Amino acid sequence: QDWEQRQEEDTLLIERILLLVRNVLHVPPDPTEEQGVDGDASVHDRVLWALHISGMDDLLKFLASAQVEQQWALHVLEIISLMFRDQSPEELAALGQGTAGAEHGEDTRELETLRQRELAEKRARALQRPSRHSRFGGSYVLQGLKSIGDRDVVFHKGLHNLKSYSHDLGKEPRRVPRHRQA
Repeated sequence: QDWEQRQEEDTLLIERILLLVRNVLHVPPDPTEEQGVDGDASVHDRVLWALHISGMDDLLKFLASAQVEQQWALHVLEIISLMFRDQSPEELAALGQGTAGAEHGEDTRELETLRQRELAEKRARALQRPSRHSRFGGSYVLQGLKSIGDRDVVFHKGLHNLKSYSHDLGKEPRRVPRHRQA
């Protein structure tokens, strides 16, 4: 609901929910109770994951960024600070940068090897084919078709042009003046 349409009960409910989330995240860790395997998620991490699965993190981002919801800014700020309670800024920066940097370097190397392989294939194909294109399609003798005299016709075009062959190929048609046209 927009803030204009909210009743007093709705405002109180939102504030109570934000305070509940803050109080749940404010519970200090108890190392004696959390005796898990190394690398296992702590209770705090599992609570954060549950907030993420429920969509509460998106709701908190909306409340933090919406201009009309400024009344909840301090509650949201406190919740976010409690979310990052156990992490140091150096750890967070190194964690995000380390995996991304390693993945980026690996991707760059992989792309470079693919590029080198493609260039080598391109060079090999260029060496296989001749460098200049020959326009000479060949000369063919059409047996059974007489040219001037008693010799067979010599055809200088490609075989795919043979169907459109006529004796008038390459000759300009004679122009008839306009007043003599039929």
